[in-house]
Amino acid sequence: MFTGFKNFILRGNAVDLAVGVVIGAAFSGLVTALVKDLLTPFIGAIAKVPDFSGLFFTLNGSRFMYGELINASVSFFLVAIAVYFFVIIPMNTFMGRMNKHIPTIKKCPECLSDIPIQARRCSHCGQLVKEKKQ
Repeated sequence: MFTGFKNFILRGNAVDLAVGVVIGAAFSGLVTALVKDLLTPFIGAIAKVPDFSGLFFTLNGSRFMYGELINASVSFFLVAIAVYFFVIIPMNTFMGRMNKHIPTIKKCPECLSDIPIQARRCSHCGQLVKEKKQ
C-alpha cells in the first residue's frame, strides 16, 4: 500500500510541483513587498495621491467606487513591470549566457540544404560532405 504512495511522491512531477509552489509563494511575497513598499509610494509621490480607494461617484443613489479599480489596475501594472524588469530580463540574460548556441545542422556545400552536423552524405542530393577539422 505504501509502496505506491512512495513511488508517487518520489516521482519528479510531484516534487517539482511542490518546490514550484513553495518558491512561487516566497517570490509572491517578494514582488508584493517591492510593489507595495517601493513602487507604489514612488507613484504616490509623483501623482501626489498615494491611494485612489476614496474616489467614487454617485448615480441615482448608487455609489460607484472606481478608485478601487484604479488601485487594482495600478498594482497589477506595477507588478507586471517589476516581474519583467527584475525577473524576466535578468533570467533571459542569464539563460543566454548559460546556453551557448551549439550548432546541430550544417549546409551541404553542393545544394546548400540543411543537414545534421554528424552527416557524411547529404540526404537531399547525395553529395559526400567533408567533416570540418576542429
